[in-house]
Amino acid sequence: MTVFRGFRLLKYHKFLFLDYINTCKNANTFYVKFNTASHTNVGTEIVTLSNGKQLSLSTGKYARFADGSAVVSLGDTSVMVTAVCKSQPSSSSFLPLVVDYRQKAAAAGRIPTNFLRRELGPTEREILTSRVIDRSIRPLFPQGFYFDTQITCNLLAMDGINDPDVIAINGASAALSVSDIPWNGPIGAVRVGMINSDVLINPTRREIQDSTLNMIITATKQNLIVMIEGSANEILQQDLKKVMKIGVKECQSIIAAITNLQKTCGKTKRKFVTDERQDDTLINTVKKLSETKVQDIFSDYEHDKLSRDNAINKLSDDVITTLRKDNADLDITSAEKVFRNIVKDVFRRLILEKNVRCDGRSLSDLRQISCQVDLFNPLHGSAVFQRGQTQVMCAVTLDSLESALKMDAVSMLISGVKEKNFFLHYEFPPYATKETGHIGRVGRREMGHGALAEKALRPILPKDYPFTIRLTSEVLESNGSSSMATVCGGSLALLDASIPILSPVAGVAMGLITKYNESNTDIEEYKILTDLLGIEDYLGDMDFKIAGTKRGFTAFQADVKIPGIPLKIIMECINQATDAKTEIIKIMNKVIQTPRQTKKDKMPVVEKLEVPIHQRGKFLGIGGTNLKKIFLETGVHVR
Repeated sequence: MTVFRGFRLLKYHKFLFLDYINTCKNANTFYVKFNTASHTNVGTEIVTLSNGKQLSLSTGKYARFADGSAVVSLGDTSVMVTAVCKSQPSSSSFLPLVVDYRQKAAAAGRIPTNFLRRELGPTEREILTSRVIDRSIRPLFPQGFYFDTQITCNLLAMDGINDPDVIAINGASAALSVSDIPWNGPIGAVRVGMINSDVLINPTRREIQDSTLNMIITATKQNLIVMIEGSANEILQQDLKKVMKIGVKECQSIIAAITNLQKTCGKTKRKFVTDERQDDTLINTVKKLSETKVQDIFSDYEHDKLSRDNAINKLSDDVITTLRKDNADLDITSAEKVFRNIVKDVFRRLILEKNVRCDGRSLSDLRQISCQVDLFNPLHGSAVFQRGQTQVMCAVTLDSLESALKMDAVSMLISGVKEKNFFLHYEFPPYATKETGHIGRVGRREMGHGALAEKALRPILPKDYPFTIRLTSEVLESNGSSSMATVCGGSLALLDASIPILSPVAGVAMGLITKYNESNTDIEEYKILTDLLGIEDYLGDMDFKIAGTKRGFTAFQADVKIPGIPLKIIMECINQATDAKTEIIKIMNKVIQTPRQTKKDKMPVVEKLEVPIHQRGKFLGIGGTNLKKIFLETGVHVR
């Protein structure tokens, strides 16, 4: 055996050790092994789930320059996840976390079909999966950790049976756990389905197609829920609660395996010191100048979104002006941060102590709701839905099945869906919040909100509808819960377009204000809020969006800002949301309850004509020339 030790490739490279070993019978074949100074322990953990499937988690073999890396496999689907964090904090006042999930065509044995034959920008599925991963891990980073952090998930191999998104969440948990990045994990994630009342854990692609439920649950070792994302075919309340309990329990074996991997192969967590220095004098001064006035603003129920924001901003300017008179060298950034903290504390304390919200509603009250359909004659279907100061306009367009949305090759293999004949596009222009900005490019947030509303409405559409349906939603005013307003407005617009939906759908956002012990994350006191305002979402601890019909639920999404929510609180949210959506549907039914009987003049129509077999060749023409001619002259598609 010949060994070469201790050399540098370039002055800035890490010190490399190379073992050159010739161990094969064939003298022309060589095996070369590289080891680096950043090499971590190699380890693998195997988790056997309750259904007998095995989830493999390994680390230390690939991407060893990253702060943490892991490869997670289920069946023949494998995802590699890396975690990298800068050593110096950023100037941000929030966690600058970026999650990128990429589906490589090679993983599915395909070549990209675009002109360059390589992966280009992220697809819709990649963006939505990145958001799910982000929401699963973000709440567990320590407070004050403002270091640029990037999580990269690469799909290495795909078997077309096991969905890689849950695998990627567990991979992110493993990569962060074995890294030296401060993080209060691990977490575990499972996909849960239901067929004939039987609960399925990590169902296959075909099982998902037959399932009445498709939900991802992320949980911690304390049985706390961190993230929920899913859709269902009008699942009943008791079944939804049952599935959540089973899902959280199933996460525990995955968490235990990642914990073992961390103990055997993990790095020592780095210590970080925040730049936040407690200036008690500044805190007390700002408190004295602003606390009572902030309380007065939040107790003035005549305020709307704009007037309340203006009052808070004016008070902030007045406080800073007063402070600068006494201290010319005032650190304005620190003073503004202290003021924001006081605003947050006062806002939350008023809700916890008085059970009254800043707009005067009780905890379970809905905002005033109004809606209207048939807004403009040329539109196939249209509606506007107003809830408080959130206003959404929805429009339905019908076209032939040839206009269906075609899926990219990899997404098609993962989901089993070749094309979609129903899709929803959600727009959130800057004027909806009295701001300026770029219009046109669809952001991750808009794509996520649109996908959630689409999930909520898809189960109530007819299975064999002869048209492609495009539903557009434009947020005209926003003061919280615009995605759930899209669900309500979309349901009304579908009825206005004479589409025979099974039942009207409504959505509501549930919030949470807690008082919890930061040392052990135990929640000592909490209040659940029905129908969130924008400020309640911003200063609260949870945004739990729930949509469904009178019979059951069709979509749900939980974003959590604290390190997990107990199942008990989640169940209470579901109970309150059930009452809220029933009340909303009653209001919507007063405007339109069943599909419009008389179709509008400009709506497309479908006719069936029997062409005798002996005349079909003449009807079609050579190479379908007659069909093309019919389309060009009349705009009629022949299928």
